[in-house]
Amino acid sequence: MGKDKLRKFAEVATFKNVVQLDAGKDYKGEWASSFFGNNNPIVLELACGKGEYTVNLAKMFPHTNFIGVDYKGNRIWRGAKTALEEGVDNVGFLRIQIETILEHFAENEIAEIWITFPDPQPQESREKKRLTNPKFLEKYKTILKDNGIMHLKTDNDGFYAYTLEQIALLKFPKIKETTDLYYSDLVDDVLSIKTYYERKYLADNKNINYVQWRF
Repeated sequence: MGKDKLRKFAEVATFKNVVQLDAGKDYKGEWASSFFGNNNPIVLELACGKGEYTVNLAKMFPHTNFIGVDYKGNRIWRGAKTALEEGVDNVGFLRIQIETILEHFAENEIAEIWITFPDPQPQESREKKRLTNPKFLEKYKTILKDNGIMHLKTDNDGFYAYTLEQIALLKFPKIKETTDLYYSDLVDDVLSIKTYYERKYLADNKNINYVQWRF
């Protein structure tokens, strides 16, 4: 591991807006009251990377709590540091494997979940690692409130098609969908938030897929 990554790992451990691994279990069912000190709704960004969506959503909606979830501490470092520097106090980050999410959040604790440009895991042998695999969807369904909303943005057409297939097979109601977000009538200030990876894809003229659904 490079010196810069080591520095970020060490620094992120000191950030008050970052919770790591088993420490997150202490907040299960009490993230709003114990971590944020309020009773506002909670929105998750899974595989949040540098946390661009988490932080920008938090700025747009100051009366909602946002948590970015990722396992890579050197990526979380960027979003967490930005939030601290800019005084965005309705945002936190949780460093865990997403497979363990039920150990960290209670039933009906979350209002919305965003999945933004995850690793598409294109190999068939890695289907179970895809974040919209049925085993993951069942976990999200458990922690979401009734009528809680799911969002997916991805540049990967194969992963998008796979996700739509799972939504159809499981008979989840779709709310919105498009295979070319920025040339659709769906784009708004929220959907216009761009991650580091999305900017790269758009520079290469890649279409952006988006779907919103409920369980």
